[in-house]
Amino acid sequence: MLQQAKLVGFVATANADRAKLFYRDVLGLELRADTPFALVFNLNGNALRVSKVAKVMESAYTVLGWEVADIVMTARQLSERGIKFERFRGMDQDDFGIWRTPDGSQVAWFRDPDGNLLSIGQHAP
Repeated sequence: MLQQAKLVGFVATANADRAKLFYRDVLGLELRADTPFALVFNLNGNALRVSKVAKVMESAYTVLGWEVADIVMTARQLSERGIKFERFRGMDQDDFGIWRTPDGSQVAWFRDPDGNLLSIGQHAP
């Protein structure tokens, strides 16, 4: 039933101005709308709704991620824009925080200003 429908992603923010700067200016997403209820960004033809809420609980798990063609280049570019990558105990991560999975895929995590855990990933060939 939903297989042909476009996906809409959701994260929350308690500070819309700060979230707008992060998602638009740091991550480079196109802002489609700023409504009383949400910031709406274009995610490669899909929508990301950053819901305006009173309080956000920091996530202990990934809530949103991007599949990228070159994770090292993307991590470098994000780092140059001030992104700090997360480090997790027991995971062998490189200088950018990139972890290589047993199948050769790679992933790195970072947080938005509200503590939502985001990721970039590159699948093994």
